[in-house]
Amino acid sequence: MSYPDRDPERTRAMPQERHADPAQPVRHDEQYVAPDQEVVRERVEDSHAQRRRTIRMITSAVTFLTGLFAAVLVAQIILTVAEANPDNGFASFVGGFSSAVSLGFDGLFSPGSAKLATVLDYGLAAIVWLLIGAAINFLIRRFASPGPRREVRYRRSVE
Repeated sequence: MSYPDRDPERTRAMPQERHADPAQPVRHDEQYVAPDQEVVRERVEDSHAQRRRTIRMITSAVTFLTGLFAAVLVAQIILTVAEANPDNGFASFVGGFSSAVSLGFDGLFSPGSAKLATVLDYGLAAIVWLLIGAAINFLIRRFASPGPRREVRYRRSVE
């Protein structure tokens, strides 16, 4: 494969900047300020930053709790399907906690198998918990977040 000839105007390097000390590398991110000009630094203060941070913390807590409840329900499903010993401390704790957060779905379905009933009842409860968490987070973000017309304050300091 052959490449077209190079255009000398297009590939010409930018002229080198000269400094007093040639050993110092040229930094292009620094801006030159003439000695007779003032240096002004600006700091932007967002008036809604704390509010957004609080909203994020609340929605994270809601997501954690509803996810925890759904995870406990899924753990109960796994323990029931795997025929775990109900006298075990962990299994009894998960069984008690899952019955407390089952949202009244215990006994909703009555198929012939107890395992299938547990899968359907607690599986539906886990899905409902995840939907509740998503709905609460949506409502919090929708109504508690600052609107599009937010106020931004600038603070100038002259050095």
